[in-house]
Amino acid sequence: MSRHPMSAAFQAPSECPVCGEDVPRGARACPGCGADERSGWNEEATRYDGLDLPDSAFDDEPAAPSRRAPAWLWPVVGLVTLAAVIAAFLFR
Repeated sequence: MSRHPMSAAFQAPSECPVCGEDVPRGARACPGCGADERSGWNEEATRYDGLDLPDSAFDDEPAAPSRRAPAWLWPVVGLVTLAAVIAAFLFR
């Protein structure tokens, strides 16, 4: 006796209803997102219903400001540290 009586008769959809990935015939789970009959497939859900926007839909968003330090900062920090170490040895 099978753990899931529906498993033997269940056919995976040709397209995953969760992520839209093509599902190979006889697959037990979606190769793209891992959905299976217990986690998201059902006999009625054979069509992808999600919103699949192209990358160009996000072109109008402003770029996030860079949080990187300016290129000159680290050499200056290194020189100041080196000067402090030299001063500490000279003025002991």
